[in-house]
Amino acid sequence: MSVSTAAVDQSICAPLPVLGADVTVPLVTGGDVTYAALDYAASAPALQRVWDDVAAYAPYYGSVHRGAGYLSQLSTDLFEGSRETVAQFLGCRAEDQVVFTRSTTDSLNLLAAVLPAGCEVFVFETEHHASLLPWRDARVTYLDAPRTPDQAVATLERALADREPYGPALVCVTGASNVTGELWPVRELAAAAHAHGARIVLDAAQLAPHHPVDIAELDVDWVAFSGHKLYAPFGSGVLAGRADWLVDAEPYLAGGGASRKVARRTDGGVDVEWHTTAARHEAGSPNVIGVYSIAAACKALTEAGFDRLVAREQQLVTRVREGLADVPEVKVLSLFGGDAPRVGVISFVVEGWNSSHFAAALSAEYGIGVRDGLFCAHPLVRTLLGSEPQDPGECGAPEAGPGERSLNAIRVSFGAGTPDEHIERFLGAVRELVSKGARWTYRTEEGRCVPDRGAAQV
Repeated sequence: MSVSTAAVDQSICAPLPVLGADVTVPLVTGGDVTYAALDYAASAPALQRVWDDVAAYAPYYGSVHRGAGYLSQLSTDLFEGSRETVAQFLGCRAEDQVVFTRSTTDSLNLLAAVLPAGCEVFVFETEHHASLLPWRDARVTYLDAPRTPDQAVATLERALADREPYGPALVCVTGASNVTGELWPVRELAAAAHAHGARIVLDAAQLAPHHPVDIAELDVDWVAFSGHKLYAPFGSGVLAGRADWLVDAEPYLAGGGASRKVARRTDGGVDVEWHTTAARHEAGSPNVIGVYSIAAACKALTEAGFDRLVAREQQLVTRVREGLADVPEVKVLSLFGGDAPRVGVISFVVEGWNSSHFAAALSAEYGIGVRDGLFCAHPLVRTLLGSEPQDPGECGAPEAGPGERSLNAIRVSFGAGTPDEHIERFLGAVRELVSKGARWTYRTEEGRCVPDRGAAQV
């Protein structure tokens, strides 16, 4: 049983078609401009292929695992077929389970909920909060930020060897930093974890949209990622990997779909037999649209050819880094150094500028969308900036005067749908803002930095 979806375009060329490519936005200086979406690390635009496939299925939408009707059966087949597509995309082993969640955050909280008794978690302070914070009910060892990939492996090996008692352990590590874009030595960290009797989960939220992820090749125990960063909106995520901890634990959520059999006992209580498949942790009505959108994105990226996508993205990374290096006032943030391999995520500060003002000026005066702040990775950004936690001031950070370092940063991120023109407009805007300054003053409005339209133009 299948749905007739959008035809595959065998002539796909870079950049991949995405929704919103022709959206125009107003400029505070007057007129409109095509929006340059350079905040892929937060949410990537939907691939046109994903949108078309979902639109083709939408009239056939029905309940999953819960109906005898044709549309329910079709939707169930589509849902389970999507599970197989994701498993293939991730190179899952035969015994692995693919559990659908809401996001990377949800996936890692699910894993935190099924940890065996006495499990100790090891996590670097460099992690996104989604992988730094879910382990509240476990013993957690936070590891200092390493300055080289080799140091990361050595730090983990020492921590694992020194743990007491020598019981079950889990290592959580990112594949690509959401702040610097730098790739982490996942395979080496997995080998170190397994050598010391630990398991490892890979936060692939920033890696999967930019680079192939193969569970078997990397030899990780689990992978977590989000659809909305993989060009697939609609609020779905994935936790894929070993089944034993998932099967041995109580369901993450209790309810319909997770249970196989429920019966009243003579004493008035209830006996429950839970599923042992991925359904055990997918209680409630499944988000079939979100799940199918992830599968459609996996197919689109695979058919476009990751080698081509990675090669083009690296050209964009080189162009951005070279362009920013030509502006002396700009400092690019890096943990492992300028030569470290990375994906299309670059954070920087500008001498004498409040980062929130700079990002707001890029938006209001040039129609360029970037991110400013600490990127839900506060310990890492503060380490890179050499700053201590402070109360936020105007636009999310204390003002930075001439010669002072900014206490938050600006992040530009891009991917398979980014045209060269957006990169060039961004670099031109950075040069112009640094040399001439913003043409408008900016103020805080409901927590956002916006042009002060009541003030005189600068």
